[in-house]
Amino acid sequence: MQLHTIKRKTKIRHAKRVGRGGRRGKTSGRGTKGQKARAGHKIRPEIRDVIKRIPKKRGYKFKSFRVRPAIVNLGALDKMFQDGDTVTPEVLVKKGLVRKAKGKIPAVKILGKGETKKKFVFKDVTFSKTARGANQK
Repeated sequence: MQLHTIKRKTKIRHAKRVGRGGRRGKTSGRGTKGQKARAGHKIRPEIRDVIKRIPKKRGYKFKSFRVRPAIVNLGALDKMFQDGDTVTPEVLVKKGLVRKAKGKIPAVKILGKGETKKKFVFKDVTFSKTARGANQK
């Protein structure tokens, strides 16, 4: 026995290609008409139809990444502080008027809502126009 005389024990079987003439004529085993009889037929899965029925989310909203200051009103300062006290972001966090943001003490802005007759010493805070006007009186 030599290499060129060796033969396979079993023959190679090729998958029958449907619709190429030969023994399966006319509809080639696909039945008659309809989507499944056509070449390249694809049936969509049910979930696809469900997805297509759901309306698309419309519009585009830009969520600003700007860090906004914590807001404190003059009326709240009047209740929590004595006359002549120093108002800083650290003190406001301790008193519970402002919360830390991501573990850091935030910038603070004083707004003019409410009234106060007391005088405060402010450090590291910003003011709105109304708050500045009320503070200068």
